[in-house]
Amino acid sequence: MMLGPAVGGPFFLSSNPNCMLNILNFYGLDWLAMCLSVVAVWMLGNKNKDGFIVFILANLMWIAISATLIHSYGIILGNAFFVVYNTRGYIKQVNEMA
Repeated sequence: MMLGPAVGGPFFLSSNPNCMLNILNFYGLDWLAMCLSVVAVWMLGNKNKDGFIVFILANLMWIAISATLIHSYGIILGNAFFVVYNTRGYIKQVNEMA
């Protein structure tokens, strides 16, 4: 019983030519959403309140990707909660600065 990638290593190093397609399986939208999330974390780490806005955009993108391409209710629900949390964080940050 094989668990994990083929014997050749990770899927992107596999000798199977169809495996490379997995990287762009969702048209690169998942990569864009992930990059937005990383940028948002970096912005928040630097005390930039706009990181909450970038996080909200990333969460909305994850919801759209999940609803249309992945069909994962868990990702949709989790990111819906994250939108609420990030909205709350942004509002608190703006009120503290006022």
